[in-house]
Amino acid sequence: MCGIVGYLGNSVAQDALIDGLRRLEYRGYDSAGAAFHDGNAFSLARETGRVENLASTLRESNPTSTLGIAHTRWATHGAVTVSNTHPHLSHDGKIALVHNGVIENYGPLKRILEGKGIEFSSETDSEVLSNLIAYHYARLEGEEEQFAQALREALSQCRGAYGIAVLCVDEPGFLLGARRGSPLVVGLGDGETFLASDASAFVGRVRDAVYLKDGEIALLREDGFRIITMQGEDAQAVSQPIDQTVEDVEMGDFDSFMEKEIFEQPVALENTLRGRFGDDGTTAKLGGLEGHEDELRRLNRIVFVACGTARHSCMVGEYLIERLARVPVEVEHASEFRYRNSPKAGHTLVIAVSQSGETLDTLEAVREARTKGLLTIGITNGVGSSLARETDGGVYQRVGAEIGVASTKAFTSQVALCAMLGLALGRMRELSPIQGREIAEALQNLPENVASILQRGETLRELAHKYSEAEHLLFLGRQDLYPVALEGALKLKEISYAHAEGYPAAELKHGPIALINPECPSIFLVEEGELGAKTIANMQEVKARSGPVLAIVPEGVEVPDGAADDVFRVPAVHEVVRPIVATIPLQLFAYHFARIRSLDVDKPRNLAKSVTVE
Repeated sequence: MCGIVGYLGNSVAQDALIDGLRRLEYRGYDSAGAAFHDGNAFSLARETGRVENLASTLRESNPTSTLGIAHTRWATHGAVTVSNTHPHLSHDGKIALVHNGVIENYGPLKRILEGKGIEFSSETDSEVLSNLIAYHYARLEGEEEQFAQALREALSQCRGAYGIAVLCVDEPGFLLGARRGSPLVVGLGDGETFLASDASAFVGRVRDAVYLKDGEIALLREDGFRIITMQGEDAQAVSQPIDQTVEDVEMGDFDSFMEKEIFEQPVALENTLRGRFGDDGTTAKLGGLEGHEDELRRLNRIVFVACGTARHSCMVGEYLIERLARVPVEVEHASEFRYRNSPKAGHTLVIAVSQSGETLDTLEAVREARTKGLLTIGITNGVGSSLARETDGGVYQRVGAEIGVASTKAFTSQVALCAMLGLALGRMRELSPIQGREIAEALQNLPENVASILQRGETLRELAHKYSEAEHLLFLGRQDLYPVALEGALKLKEISYAHAEGYPAAELKHGPIALINPECPSIFLVEEGELGAKTIANMQEVKARSGPVLAIVPEGVEVPDGAADDVFRVPAVHEVVRPIVATIPLQLFAYHFARIRSLDVDKPRNLAKSVTVE
């Protein structure tokens, strides 16, 4: 859950490294550091806090090296201190390393190295790896490809996950990288080569990227690069053009990436939906399903695996797919899936959802499903990601880079794809062409519906200001609006640190109603029809106990006088797209709520964007 960047080229390394770290700061921002090869030794700069602190230090020292590695940290082992900040140098000064991941057996390895007289200066697992590489490097003195061989020997002793970039003081034109469980990508430019956790680190500077697979090592030299396996054999290096632009990873005229990404949703949804409807307009076409039609028709069970916001999108998908396709659906916490011995027999489809495609818990769930012989489909925004490679079929979200830690456009895209999946499966079964056409048209109108809500953002800012002193809030909805309530609560607590909980509205009287008081606002998501009337009755129960109520209500649904303090209207839409339409006001409410409190919405405390550790 850290960001790493390595640079080898014909320009001053510090500029490329700092630019890359700024773009990767969403992956961790406890501390940042850089190491440069200065001919006979490494120069090291490390600072706690944001990347800008490191940038200020480097402006003063102004290193001119053309080879370096850098890191922005999300702490796992050890407190946020300079000594725990990466890069880590080996005890003898021979090796410099940055690491994303967790070395699970670092304790026994550390004791072995301490027994050989090696001293440590940090609490991290990563310093153990730098010293282990240095130990093997010294042991292999005189051997061919001594540096690369030492890295392979060290990694063979490690258990856990890693994405690393490594320098050796004796190899001034050599940069090594390796991955297992944590992402690593090589960027190929004109006269310069990068290693990074994410391609966004070098967008605008390179033409192509090579995404490393687990167990691969990248050997970067001034005259080219090789990819090898842990056994030292050559591996195929498949390069892909970089499809991002500088504009994708820059903030532009917005005050934050979160605000930018909220307002990008009409275009993001258009891109998600584009070209994915059948010629007759009654079904959806998802490339990741092609070739599996017979298996999908025989399905008797679907299991979603995901974490956090992605899991909330799957919970919406559960309602949509069961409604449209009449297939039983379960939603599992990916972190729990592989540790349960639940029945997995029959014609089961496992759908894994992860914006980055690198969420370790989700990947491990996929690996467990494949071990059991189950069909797996991935929904991800990460082109070339591990999830895209390791599933039987993949569906790309196509929403562009999402930098803000609190997911917005990725969530609505995931829900849209779940609706399209439900449409495709439904048409394979009982859903009529007329019903299919209605759903397809509702999805195609979705970007316009979202845009109409965004145009009224000022109203939501005023509502957020009205409730901004609240420290406890409840979010409530029925059926497919229940997971939207969960997502609204999550967004608020992620970026404002207020305590918020989501519940099914009918569960209010089974416990949560005890929390109601004049200082605890309740945000209700109201739908049309009978269930909407029941939700309004729940609102009246809150008002009877002096609880403030903000209701998100479709146009045309009557709200009795006194049932709500404030009502925000959303377009009346088909029930399949209703969860997305209801989500937009909650995103803007949370955004303004946090900004009114003068908080950094892009880098909320203790969080990181891509969770690549267990």
